[in-house]
Amino acid sequence: MKKALALTLSLCLLSGAMLSGCGGSATDTATDETAAEDTAEATGDVIKIGVLQPMTGAYAAGGAIETEGIKIANEERPTVTLDGVEYTIELVEADNKSDKVEASTAAQRLIENDGVAAIIGSYSSVPSIGAGEAIKAGEIPAIGVSCTNPLVTEGNDWYFRVCFIDPYQGTVMAHYAYEELGAAKVGVAYDVASDYSTGLAQYFMEEFKTLTGDDASIVEATYQTGDQDFSAQITNLAAADPDCIFAPGNYTECALLIKQARQLGVELPILGGDTWEIDDFIEVGGDEVDGVVFSTFFDSNADLSSKTGEFVQNYRDANNAEPAGVTALAYDAYMLLCDALEACGTTEHTALRDAIAASEYEGVTGFTSFDENGDPSKPAVIKTVNVADKTFDYVTTISAE
Repeated sequence: MKKALALTLSLCLLSGAMLSGCGGSATDTATDETAAEDTAEATGDVIKIGVLQPMTGAYAAGGAIETEGIKIANEERPTVTLDGVEYTIELVEADNKSDKVEASTAAQRLIENDGVAAIIGSYSSVPSIGAGEAIKAGEIPAIGVSCTNPLVTEGNDWYFRVCFIDPYQGTVMAHYAYEELGAAKVGVAYDVASDYSTGLAQYFMEEFKTLTGDDASIVEATYQTGDQDFSAQITNLAAADPDCIFAPGNYTECALLIKQARQLGVELPILGGDTWEIDDFIEVGGDEVDGVVFSTFFDSNADLSSKTGEFVQNYRDANNAEPAGVTALAYDAYMLLCDALEACGTTEHTALRDAIAASEYEGVTGFTSFDENGDPSKPAVIKTVNVADKTFDYVTTISAE
């Protein structure tokens, strides 16, 4: 359905409320140019794009750096041109409060009250999955940024994403543990209250068991979002004598878990996922998180595309810092959406959705096109935490091929 661009573009002929030049109704005798001008005047030359992000709650810090990327892109490209008419992009922010139910409510508000043409977001799979039904019911296209759980887009023709998904990320980290660290047994600590954490842990464990041929090569320990004391989980994992620990989860709980593990004398290599690339991870974990390794989406030193260098330099000039992976991804999500708007020439939802589905976009995080589920094939970047410099240092890039 997502690939049916040619068939569905014609649906824009049926909408009198759309913005532009796919044409007027069958009885409209005005020229295409006049129709576009009349519609532009009626809508104030503005296209609203929803920014669905956690501004409060457990994922707020991640939502902030993801929103930053959208705003950078909007400053760089504040308008789009649809059939010769220029429209200003207005960003409408909605706080999903890091919660599934709140995300659904926020998405409905963007669609029904704010009248957005599309939605970008969210940071974390938890609120993204929560918003999915509202997006599907509202029949409005949405582009996720760093929501890696397959359930975000599965069975939802209206939801896309610009990041890799957890089956790939879990596989990458299982191979890193087995091949780079030589691990024969891994302790896995994950958050049973988080779709992201449980999903990534399961994909890692399945792949690692396949690599070792041994179901006993995995030792599990679980916790819940908001937990502060991980001594029991650490003690149980350490007693099983693993070669390393894999701890996919939110940056706060993972930083606390690692900090307490080191304080209890556990010096094993510790691996994680994309949520660790945030300053709060170092702030919470302190010296104890130094040297841990994680997978993410982007690094300034990774040769991902011809556009990477310019984006990185502009970010450095403006911020005297390096861009986070989710910042770069969010930048790409906005730019891809603008390209789709101009390719379609309308904000009619079905036509815009199919223009997104047909995208072949070279962005700063690499090339993006979508499969039947709305998912791209993107490389994984491996980084390590450098507490002294408060940086996340590049290790290598692993191709999705």
